[in-house]
Amino acid sequence: MAKPKFYITTPIYYVNARPHLGHTYTTVVADTIARYKRMRGYDVVLLTGTDEHGQKVERAAKAAGVSPQEFADRISAEYRALWRELDLPVDRFVRTTEPRHERAVQMLFRKAQDQGYVYKGGYEGQYCVFDEMYVDEPLSGNLCPECKRPTERVREENYFFKLSAFQDRLLELYEKQPDFIQPDTRRNEVLAFVRGGLRDLSISRTSFKWGIPWPGEEKHIFYVWSDALTSYMTGVGYADDEVEFEKYWPADMHLIGKEILRFHAVYWPAFLMAAGEALPKRVFAHGWWLFADEKMSKSRGNMQYPQPIARVLGIDALRYFLLRDMVFGQDGNFSRDALLTRYNSDLANGLGNLTSRTITMIEQYLGGRVPARNPKEENDRDREVAELQRGTCEEVLRYYESYDFSRALESIWSLIAEIDKYLVEFQPWVLVKEKSKWGRLEMVLYTAYDALRVVTLLAHPVLPHATQKIWEQLGNSTPLASQMLGNDLTVGHKQGGHVNKPEGVFPRVDKKEAFERIEAMEEEIRNPASTTPAASGSTAGAAPAGAAAGPAKIGIEDFAKIEMRVGVVKSAERVAGADKLLKLLVDIGEEVRQVVAGIATSYAPEDLIGKKVVVVANLAPRKLRGVESNGMIVAASVAPDGRPVLCTFTEDVPAGARLK
Repeated sequence: MAKPKFYITTPIYYVNARPHLGHTYTTVVADTIARYKRMRGYDVVLLTGTDEHGQKVERAAKAAGVSPQEFADRISAEYRALWRELDLPVDRFVRTTEPRHERAVQMLFRKAQDQGYVYKGGYEGQYCVFDEMYVDEPLSGNLCPECKRPTERVREENYFFKLSAFQDRLLELYEKQPDFIQPDTRRNEVLAFVRGGLRDLSISRTSFKWGIPWPGEEKHIFYVWSDALTSYMTGVGYADDEVEFEKYWPADMHLIGKEILRFHAVYWPAFLMAAGEALPKRVFAHGWWLFADEKMSKSRGNMQYPQPIARVLGIDALRYFLLRDMVFGQDGNFSRDALLTRYNSDLANGLGNLTSRTITMIEQYLGGRVPARNPKEENDRDREVAELQRGTCEEVLRYYESYDFSRALESIWSLIAEIDKYLVEFQPWVLVKEKSKWGRLEMVLYTAYDALRVVTLLAHPVLPHATQKIWEQLGNSTPLASQMLGNDLTVGHKQGGHVNKPEGVFPRVDKKEAFERIEAMEEEIRNPASTTPAASGSTAGAAPAGAAAGPAKIGIEDFAKIEMRVGVVKSAERVAGADKLLKLLVDIGEEVRQVVAGIATSYAPEDLIGKKVVVVANLAPRKLRGVESNGMIVAASVAPDGRPVLCTFTEDVPAGARLK
């Protein structure tokens, strides 16, 4: 009998920057669901990939001094390397620069065009390059309502998709299939947006060239979102392998972050309806990881990376924290202190300690023989524990089915705590001292062994590496992933055989030492040693790279004349006619200053919003390309090309603070 299929996708991650903890969270969740579904007997396909087109990528590549393809190759490789390091074995990886993907995009929209849902027109309005999104009603100052960054005025010939024609069909979809969008809070957001009226959507660009070409049109490329979304079909054979496509499409679950919900829950189903293709079954938009109650972002300088955690504490510790400390669908606050506390209390003192003491006692008291159940020695407390195991199985599987990982783990760890309590209550180390109580001893160790076996099975989707080690210590030779999860895991206790030598799976860590190691690795990732700043700063108005070295030394009284303050960038835009200049509004505490900086070759305007910089605040005003600058931004000049790199801060420093 053929297995039922389950096709799950992560977002196609954008390659404007290296992968961070947010990308890792989504992929870990998808991997956990995939592992769980396989243990329930499904034929699972997990897809991820990299979104490599668009204006933001083109600009980032230019700033890095490489071609867009070279830039995309580099960042895409970083994603794949990270998934390998974290043992996230994806089944399909799609790059939007692949020829097969180009064929899929062109085929999908050709079908929509043939049905009369695509037409040529002109667009004039605001566009957010950071979100790659057309902005109908920007905030004051032409800020994007999503990311609050400045938008740009766009006027160009485009192809349009008749999104307005799908308002009623989309509302009907949401009504007939209420679980199409989850959680309910996100569904309500989408309902409000669609009920407010839909406008036709521009689905091509002509103002730049980095994208998939529109068939038969020399100057048009596909809008990056109409390109990226189609990846979900590319990965299972659309336009290439009809048999595979029919087997796996539609997707059972698109797993995304909440910031891209509109594209997946409004535009994507409308594109598919227009082309006559089946719709995905569910779109689940999870929350953000916050740091000090702010969304992690490159512009805020609070990005967290997964590698240091995985290298110091282990892959499973990272997985456990991400799934235990965030309620799926809501935002969660990242804290290294909480991470390390959770590791020592739940993993080292909890599962790790229960494993060690149980296997050790079986080895020492029973010669390593796997204990057997003895009904004659069984009492009410043993039966109570057995009943708790059955109830835990049912509860955990119910939580997994609803993707409530935090409560599933809470339930598993409640069983661990109960077994610890049970062992303290019956004290096998005392029972072993009296031969007349050896029957009772074996029953107690049987109860602990069986509970640990159940815990190992239930926790495997979240802790695949540690649980496999525990499984082997319990005397099993088969891969744990091959075991089936059912509502009653209390059956199937191994009779006979021997346990293997106990080995620690989660050794305790010194919090201070672990914190320092993680912090040091984070700093290494943020500021790689290969990027060494030159001795002098290169800024707008400062001496250019290559100027004479070795200036005369100054006294402290001269240095004291320079007033440098911490500034927070509030807005940024390019100076017309100047390739290197950006006009910034910078909050320096007492006032907001306009500063012109020669950093446009290294930084896109949208990436500077919220960044903390060093401002020379007492420079006389000067004009650059006709724009007045009241101060100077301090940057390092990076050899060999003199590329400017901003001086910023690794700790929280308030705007206006003076540098001394």
